[in-house]
Parts: sequence; structure tokens; C-alpha cells
Amino acid sequence: MCVIIIYKIKIEYMQAGAEALLKFDLGIYRQIPAATVVDKVKDADIVIFVGGISPDLEGEEKHFVNCPGFSGGDRTSIELPQVQRDILKALKKAGKKVVFVNCSGSAVALVPEMESCDAILQAWYPGQAGGLAVADVLFGDFNPSGKLPVTFYKSTDQLPDFEDYSMKGRTYRYMTETPLYPFGYGLSYTNFAYRNAKLSSGKITKDQSVTLTFDIANTGKMDGDEVAQIYIKNPNDPEGPIKALKAFLRVHVKAGDSQEVNIELTPEAFHSFNDNTQTMEVRPGKYQILYGGSSDEKALERLELTIE
Repeated sequence: MCVIIIYKIKIEYMQAGAEALLKFDLGIYRQIPAATVVDKVKDADIVIFVGGISPDLEGEEKHFVNCPGFSGGDRTSIELPQVQRDILKALKKAGKKVVFVNCSGSAVALVPEMESCDAILQAWYPGQAGGLAVADVLFGDFNPSGKLPVTFYKSTDQLPDFEDYSMKGRTYRYMTETPLYPFGYGLSYTNFAYRNAKLSSGKITKDQSVTLTFDIANTGKMDGDEVAQIYIKNPNDPEGPIKALKAFLRVHVKAGDSQEVNIELTPEAFHSFNDNTQTMEVRPGKYQILYGGSSDEKALERLELTIE
């Protein structure tokens, strides 16, 4: 027997200025058990799970938002919504290979997902052609080379109190704990090695620039881009950041080939803030120049520079 239900829907809107905006959503929202999802993909060898959060939940002027993990556009938790975690765990338990495409405008704590997923692709909010871009990466038609512009923390507990405005423990610049994924992190379908690094001079004055030169070798089997990152560690500024990104450069390297990279560091790269004079200055002393593919200390090589 077929039952037809007819609803009378009245839509009211107004035009203000030169543009009229009409936005509505018709549908039924219902909770789907994780077991139901698993059953629907029981014949699949690999599951591509697209999840994350939504710009409708995070951002400015979201005063109407009030749900677990969110309050008025602010995030009260950086964990993935529990319903998605439950589905991912159920898929893994069912023996499925899971590729998780995470869509978000900010960092998401993904510790359980590292266990339940075989691969994770951070897609952000990719826009109109985002689906094509994600497909190109997943199916190997494009070699990814993106690097994280923010730190991905392990959990909400790893963040300082929301109302504490000091920088202690925040971002790669002041964080002493190990994050989930560090600032500047990103994988490729190939591998890169940094070789033959040298400075144009091991000692300069505070008004001079110095050039860092090194080779990036593609040691894998696929052409790709590497984003070389240069950080400065200033032991002469104990109140300043642990290290700070001062330069970066995207370099395309063919498989089995290498490219020479030259990056000039001007005096501004060595600036630190003087509380007494309320100005930026170059302090004399020994500096460490760190270079590599992310902000992770273990992934960085280093050279020493003396500024007189």
C-alpha cells in the first residue's frame, strides 16, 4: 500500500536592497545507527568516509548554534562529532579499509581516527570543485603537497584555557608538548631528502643578510612538490617563541632528480621584541637556522649562525 502525505508549505521572504536571498531546507533528520551504515557497505572493500564539521556550525555570527561541541559559533570541543567516531570504529571493526576525508575550517583532534582509519585526507572546506580535487588525490592522479597552516592538537585537553590570552602552550611557536600533527606537516606520494646545506657566511653583523643553500632530492618514484620551510630559533630571546617560520618555498622535483634551493634571510628574519624600548631589534649572539618539511623538531636539520 502506498501512502501519500501532502504538506502545505508557506515560504515568506523579503527583499532588502538590490538582492533577494531565499534559503530553505526541506527534509527529515534522523539518527542512523552505525550498524546500518556498515550493512549498507558490506560488499565494499574500501570505504571513503567524508565527514568532519560544517561552516554552518563554526564561524562568526552563529548565535543560533547550540549543540554538542559548539556554542554560538565557538567550538567547545575540537574532537570529531561522536556519531562519526562511532561509524568509523564500526567500519574498522567490520574489517573495512577506511579512507577518511575530513572537512573542517579549523583543526580537529583525530587520535581515535588514526586507529580506525587507514588514511586521512584533510580537505578543509574545498568549494565547488573540491570533489574533483579530492578524487584526483585519492586515485593518484595528483600528488598532494599541502602543508598544515595550523597545529592539529591531540585533544581539547591539550589546549590552554579558552579565556587565557597568553601564548604559552599555543601553536608551534610556544608549544612544548607533542601535537597530533605539527604546523607545516603534510604527506606526499613520494619522499624528499635535504642535502648539502650551507650558509653564505657563518658570521654576520646585525645589518647583513645571509643566504641558506641546500638541495632537495626526490628519492621516490613520483614527481612531486615539496614545501621547504625555514625556522629561526633565537636562544637570545628567552621570552620569545621557541622557533618561528621565517621563509618557505615550494619546489617541484622530478622523481630521482634534485633541485638547488637558495633562500635569503634578511635582518628582519632575526628580529625579536625589546620590552624596554617597545621596538623590534636584532640581538647579537648565536642563532639556529632550522630547515625541513615541517615544524617538527625531529624533521628539521639545523645550522648555526653568529650575529655580532
